[in-house]
Amino acid sequence: MGWLLLSPTALEASFLRGEAFSFLGRRGLRGEGFVYLETGIGKVNAALTLATWASRNPVERALLLGIAGAYPEAGLALGEAVLVGEEVEADLGLREGLEPLGFPALEVGGKRYYNRFPLDPGLTQRLAQALDLKVAVGLTRDLVSETPEEAEALARRWGAQVESMEGAAFARACLLLGVRGVELRAISNPAGVRDKAAWRVREAVAALGEAVGRLLEKG
Repeated sequence: MGWLLLSPTALEASFLRGEAFSFLGRRGLRGEGFVYLETGIGKVNAALTLATWASRNPVERALLLGIAGAYPEAGLALGEAVLVGEEVEADLGLREGLEPLGFPALEVGGKRYYNRFPLDPGLTQRLAQALDLKVAVGLTRDLVSETPEEAEALARRWGAQVESMEGAAFARACLLLGVRGVELRAISNPAGVRDKAAWRVREAVAALGEAVGRLLEKG
Protein backbone atom coordinates (compact mmCIF):
# COMPACT_ATOMS: atom_id res chain seq x y z
CA MET A 1 0.00 0.00 0.00
CA GLY A 2 1.27 3.47 -0.85
CA TRP A 3 1.51 6.60 1.24
CA LEU A 4 -1.23 8.99 2.25
CA LEU A 5 0.43 12.41 2.08
CA LEU A 6 -1.11 15.47 3.69
CA SER A 7 -0.09 19.12 3.93
CA PRO A 8 -1.88 22.17 5.32
CA THR A 9 -1.59 24.10 2.04
CA ALA A 10 -1.12 23.10 -1.58
CA LEU A 11 1.99 25.29 -1.73
CA GLU A 12 3.78 22.96 0.67
CA ALA A 13 3.24 20.05 -1.74
CA SER A 14 3.58 21.99 -5.00
CA PHE A 15 6.30 19.60 -6.20
CA LEU A 16 3.92 16.59 -6.31
CA ARG A 17 2.52 15.43 -9.66
CA GLY A 18 -0.55 13.30 -10.21
CA GLU A 19 -4.19 13.12 -11.20
CA ALA A 20 -6.07 15.96 -9.54
CA PHE A 21 -9.32 15.52 -7.60
CA SER A 22 -11.22 17.37 -4.89
CA PHE A 23 -11.72 16.17 -1.31
CA LEU A 24 -13.70 18.17 1.24
CA GLY A 25 -13.44 21.12 -1.13
CA ARG A 26 -9.64 21.10 -1.26
CA ARG A 27 -6.96 19.78 -3.57
CA GLY A 28 -6.12 16.12 -3.89
CA LEU A 29 -3.74 14.16 -6.12
CA ARG A 30 -3.35 10.52 -7.04
CA GLY A 31 0.23 9.79 -7.99
CA GLU A 32 2.66 6.91 -8.25
CA GLY A 33 2.81 5.35 -4.80
CA PHE A 34 0.76 8.00 -3.02
CA VAL A 35 -2.49 9.85 -2.54
CA TYR A 36 -2.16 13.49 -1.49
CA LEU A 37 -4.67 15.65 0.38
CA GLU A 38 -4.56 19.34 1.19
CA THR A 39 -5.99 19.61 4.72
CA GLY A 40 -6.26 23.34 5.30
CA ILE A 41 -4.51 25.17 8.13
CA GLY A 42 -4.91 24.27 11.79
CA LYS A 43 -5.56 21.33 14.08
CA VAL A 44 -9.24 20.77 13.32
CA ASN A 45 -8.69 20.73 9.56
CA ALA A 46 -5.78 18.29 9.82
CA ALA A 47 -7.63 15.82 12.06
CA LEU A 48 -10.91 16.00 10.15
CA THR A 49 -9.25 15.47 6.77
CA LEU A 50 -7.33 12.41 7.93
CA ALA A 51 -10.28 10.93 9.82
CA THR A 52 -12.73 11.48 6.98
CA TRP A 53 -10.43 9.94 4.39
CA ALA A 54 -9.66 6.99 6.67
CA SER A 55 -13.37 6.37 7.22
CA ARG A 56 -13.77 5.79 3.48
CA ASN A 57 -10.40 4.33 2.47
CA PRO A 58 -7.87 1.97 4.05
CA VAL A 59 -4.84 3.87 5.38
CA GLU A 60 -1.79 2.04 6.66
CA ARG A 61 0.74 4.86 6.79
CA ALA A 62 0.40 8.61 6.50
CA LEU A 63 2.87 11.48 6.25
CA LEU A 64 2.08 15.04 7.27
CA LEU A 65 4.46 17.43 5.53
CA GLY A 66 4.80 21.17 5.72
CA ILE A 67 6.84 24.18 6.69
CA ALA A 68 7.44 25.16 10.32
CA GLY A 69 9.14 27.66 12.57
CA ALA A 70 12.26 26.72 14.52
CA TYR A 71 12.73 27.76 18.14
CA PRO A 72 15.77 29.91 18.98
CA GLU A 73 17.92 27.22 20.63
CA ALA A 74 16.91 24.38 18.31
CA GLY A 75 20.07 24.53 16.22
CA LEU A 76 18.10 24.11 13.00
CA ALA A 77 18.91 26.04 9.84
CA LEU A 78 16.40 27.80 7.62
CA GLY A 79 15.54 25.43 4.80
CA GLU A 80 16.48 22.33 6.80
CA ALA A 81 14.10 19.35 6.79
CA VAL A 82 13.50 17.33 9.97
CA LEU A 83 11.26 14.53 11.11
CA VAL A 84 9.09 15.03 14.18
CA GLY A 85 9.14 12.16 16.65
CA GLU A 86 6.74 13.59 19.23
CA GLU A 87 4.18 16.38 19.15
CA VAL A 88 3.08 18.62 22.03
CA GLU A 89 -0.39 20.18 21.97
CA ALA A 90 0.55 23.25 23.98
CA ASP A 91 -2.79 25.10 24.02
CA LEU A 92 -4.83 22.26 25.53
CA GLY A 93 -5.74 22.60 29.21
CA LEU A 94 -3.79 24.84 31.58
CA ARG A 95 -0.49 26.57 30.94
CA GLU A 96 1.11 23.44 32.42
CA GLY A 97 -1.03 21.20 30.22
CA LEU A 98 -4.06 18.99 30.56
CA GLU A 99 -2.82 16.49 33.16
CA PRO A 100 -3.38 18.77 36.21
CA LEU A 101 -7.08 18.84 35.28
CA GLY A 102 -7.19 15.03 35.39
CA PHE A 103 -8.63 14.47 31.93
CA PRO A 104 -6.57 12.71 29.26
CA ALA A 105 -6.99 13.91 25.69
CA LEU A 106 -6.84 10.33 24.46
CA GLU A 107 -6.77 6.77 25.81
CA VAL A 108 -5.54 4.03 23.48
CA GLY A 109 -4.48 0.52 24.44
CA GLY A 110 -4.60 1.31 28.13
CA LYS A 111 -2.28 4.29 27.77
CA ARG A 112 -3.33 7.84 28.60
CA TYR A 113 -2.14 10.78 26.53
CA TYR A 114 -2.47 14.35 27.79
CA ASN A 115 -0.49 16.88 25.76
CA ARG A 116 2.23 14.71 24.22
CA PHE A 117 1.56 12.44 21.26
CA PRO A 118 4.21 10.25 19.59
CA LEU A 119 4.48 9.67 15.89
CA ASP A 120 5.18 6.08 14.85
CA PRO A 121 8.63 5.47 16.38
CA GLY A 122 9.72 2.59 14.17
CA LEU A 123 8.76 4.25 10.92
CA THR A 124 10.18 7.60 12.04
CA GLN A 125 13.56 6.10 12.93
CA ARG A 126 13.70 4.10 9.73
CA LEU A 127 13.06 7.21 7.66
CA ALA A 128 15.50 9.27 9.72
CA GLN A 129 18.24 6.79 8.85
CA ALA A 130 17.21 6.35 5.22
CA LEU A 131 16.86 10.09 4.56
CA ASP A 132 19.64 11.23 6.95
CA LEU A 133 17.34 13.59 8.85
CA LYS A 134 17.28 14.76 12.46
CA VAL A 135 14.31 13.91 14.67
CA ALA A 136 12.82 16.83 16.60
CA VAL A 137 10.07 17.50 19.12
CA GLY A 138 7.24 19.52 17.63
CA LEU A 139 4.91 21.97 19.36
CA THR A 140 1.44 22.71 18.05
CA ARG A 141 -0.85 25.65 18.76
CA ASP A 142 -3.68 27.24 16.83
CA LEU A 143 -2.13 30.61 17.75
CA VAL A 144 1.52 30.68 16.66
CA SER A 145 4.25 32.56 18.50
CA GLU A 146 4.20 36.27 17.73
CA THR A 147 7.50 37.30 19.34
CA PRO A 148 10.88 35.62 19.86
CA GLU A 149 10.35 35.92 23.62
CA GLU A 150 7.07 34.02 23.44
CA ALA A 151 8.69 31.37 21.24
CA GLU A 152 11.60 30.97 23.65
CA ALA A 153 9.27 30.55 26.62
CA LEU A 154 7.23 27.86 24.85
CA ALA A 155 10.33 25.97 23.73
CA ARG A 156 11.75 26.02 27.26
CA ARG A 157 8.46 24.95 28.89
CA TRP A 158 7.84 22.00 26.58
CA GLY A 159 11.30 21.03 25.34
CA ALA A 160 10.37 21.55 21.69
CA GLN A 161 12.40 22.50 18.63
CA VAL A 162 9.80 23.26 15.94
CA GLU A 163 6.39 24.93 15.89
CA SER A 164 3.40 24.25 13.66
CA MET A 165 -0.40 24.49 13.68
CA GLU A 166 -1.29 20.87 12.80
CA GLY A 167 1.22 18.32 14.05
CA ALA A 168 -0.30 17.30 17.39
CA ALA A 169 -3.76 16.86 15.88
CA PHE A 170 -2.33 14.65 13.14
CA ALA A 171 -0.36 12.57 15.67
CA ARG A 172 -3.38 12.18 17.95
CA ALA A 173 -5.66 11.18 15.05
CA CYS A 174 -3.12 8.60 13.87
CA LEU A 175 -2.99 7.05 17.35
CA LEU A 176 -6.76 6.85 17.56
CA LEU A 177 -7.20 5.47 14.03
CA GLY A 178 -4.33 2.98 14.23
CA VAL A 179 -2.49 4.66 11.35
CA ARG A 180 1.31 4.62 11.25
CA GLY A 181 1.94 8.34 11.16
CA VAL A 182 5.12 10.29 10.48
CA GLU A 183 5.67 14.03 10.18
CA LEU A 184 8.13 15.91 8.00
CA ARG A 185 8.77 19.62 8.51
CA ALA A 186 11.13 22.04 6.78
CA ILE A 187 12.17 25.22 8.56
CA SER A 188 10.85 28.32 6.86
CA ASN A 189 11.36 30.89 9.63
CA PRO A 190 12.54 31.49 13.17
CA ALA A 191 9.52 30.91 15.42
CA GLY A 192 8.11 34.18 16.69
CA VAL A 193 9.51 36.25 13.83
CA ARG A 194 6.64 37.69 11.79
CA ASP A 195 8.79 39.71 9.37
CA LYS A 196 8.45 37.79 6.09
CA ALA A 197 11.79 39.20 4.93
CA ALA A 198 13.41 36.80 7.41
CA TRP A 199 11.50 33.79 6.08
CA ARG A 200 12.77 31.26 3.55
CA VAL A 201 9.61 29.55 2.34
CA ARG A 202 10.94 28.68 -1.12
CA GLU A 203 13.98 26.95 0.33
CA ALA A 204 11.84 25.07 2.85
CA VAL A 205 9.45 23.81 0.17
CA ALA A 206 12.43 22.70 -1.92
CA ALA A 207 13.73 20.71 1.07
CA LEU A 208 10.33 19.09 1.49
CA GLY A 209 10.31 18.15 -2.18
CA GLU A 210 13.74 16.56 -1.98
CA ALA A 211 12.90 14.54 1.12
CA VAL A 212 9.50 13.38 -0.15
CA GLY A 213 11.00 12.43 -3.52
CA ARG A 214 13.58 10.22 -1.79
CA LEU A 215 10.89 8.74 0.45
CA LEU A 216 8.71 7.79 -2.51
CA GLU A 217 11.67 6.28 -4.33
CA LYS A 218 12.30 4.00 -1.36
CA GLY A 219 8.61 3.08 -1.18
